[in-house]
Amino acid sequence: MENKTFTISVYSENNVGLLNRISGIFLKRHINILSLNVSESEIENVSRFIIVVNTTEKWVQNIVGQIEKQIEVIKAFYHIDEETIFLENALFKIESSLLFDEKQIQNIIKESHSEIVTVARDFFVISKSGQRAEIESLYEKLKPFGIMQFVRSGRISVSKAKMEISTLLEELS
Repeated sequence: MENKTFTISVYSENNVGLLNRISGIFLKRHINILSLNVSESEIENVSRFIIVVNTTEKWVQNIVGQIEKQIEVIKAFYHIDEETIFLENALFKIESSLLFDEKQIQNIIKESHSEIVTVARDFFVISKSGQRAEIESLYEKLKPFGIMQFVRSGRISVSKAKMEISTLLEELS
């Protein structure tokens, strides 16, 4: 079996220590987590982990099974990229003078569908939301001008198919 990128969605109670135990499952199998995001979900008092890994389907099935054995975990799912809609967000901090002195910077911002979120005396910040490749492309275009700071979020995603988690929770209550 060949390696693919999988997005794992984990619905759980929000308890201390769960993230540590989940990351331990990947550590034991020597599988690197490419991206991790934890947030509230569409269900009250339920958190959602979005974990991105590159592995085989057999391994991702084993991992999801191990994650579901955690007491706080309600349900875990995995999807390939074609089954999800996903984005990342990034912030770029750039020296302010470049915004006015380098016309090309303004063109890069416009062409990449980015936006300026703040301008200060010494710097301005660009925000970009999109696929990883789009963010990497913007990074490469801005790099020659000097990036003071750069940060990218983990993947956020929703599945194209209906998630049965709400039905499952209704049955449990």
